[in-house]
Amino acid sequence: MSKPIRLVVSDVDGTLVDPDKKLRAATIAAVKRLEAAGVGFTIISARPRSGLGWLADELSIDAPIGAFNGGTVFRRDGSVDAQFRVPVDVVNDVLAMAADKPVAVWVFADERWYASSGEGTHVDHERKASSQEPVVTQDFAALVDKVDKITLVSDDADLLHGLHDKANAVHGSAATIAQSQTYYLDVTALKANKGDGVATLAEAFGVSLEEVAVLGDQANDLPMLTRAGLPIVMANAPDAVREQISVHTRSNAEDGVAYAIDTIILPRIGVPS
Repeated sequence: MSKPIRLVVSDVDGTLVDPDKKLRAATIAAVKRLEAAGVGFTIISARPRSGLGWLADELSIDAPIGAFNGGTVFRRDGSVDAQFRVPVDVVNDVLAMAADKPVAVWVFADERWYASSGEGTHVDHERKASSQEPVVTQDFAALVDKVDKITLVSDDADLLHGLHDKANAVHGSAATIAQSQTYYLDVTALKANKGDGVATLAEAFGVSLEEVAVLGDQANDLPMLTRAGLPIVMANAPDAVREQISVHTRSNAEDGVAYAIDTIILPRIGVPS
C-alpha cells in the first residue's frame, strides 16, 4: 500500500505559474487547502533565488526551496541550506563550445544574471522570471569559479540538442546538462538536478520520497518525476515527457496545479474532491 502524501514539490515555469508567469488565485487557494490538510508545499526551479522569493511570499512557503534545479537550497528568510556550483573546467569548456554558435549565453553567479545580449523575447521573459536586469557582457572570465548556472539560449531546437549531446558526452559525469525549456539549455552542478534536489527537500522536510508528490512539465523535471512517490505531469508537457509518466493534470493555462491538488493529491489522503 502506498504511503500518504506529506509533501508536494512543484516546478515553477510551465507548471506552477501560468503562461504569463503569473501565480493565479486558484493555485494560491489550492495550496492553502493542501496545507490545511496537513500537507507541506514547496517549489524547485531552474530559476535563481531572486526569481523565487515572491512566490515563496505569496504562498507562505516555510519549507526549504530549490533554486537552480536544487543547486541552491534556501529558505524564505534568506538562509542557505546547501549550494553547489559548476566546476571551473566545465564552465570554460561550455563557454568555448558556445563561442562560435548563434546562441545567447547567460551566466548566473554571485546572485546576478550576466548575459551576452540584453535584447530579445527570452531576455524579457527572464527579466520577469528572475526579477533582475541582466548585466550585459561578452567576457565571463571573472565569473568562472562562482557559476551557479549557465544557460544557452536559442530557438533553434536542433542546435541546442547538438550542444546538449556534445556537452553531455564530455561533462555529463561532472555536471547536470538538461533543457529546462525547449529554447534553454542549462548547465548546473552535478547535484543540481531535480532528482537530487527533491531528495534534499524531502530530507529537510523530514519525509521519505514515497511521501512526496511532484509536478512538472519538462525534461529537466524527469529526475524528480521518476523518484517521487506520486509524479504528476502537466498537459502542456512535451510528448516525450508525458509518455513517461502515467498521472496527468491540466495545463498551466488551465490551473493544472490546483486541479491536481484538488482531484489527485487531496483525495489520496482522504479529502474528497
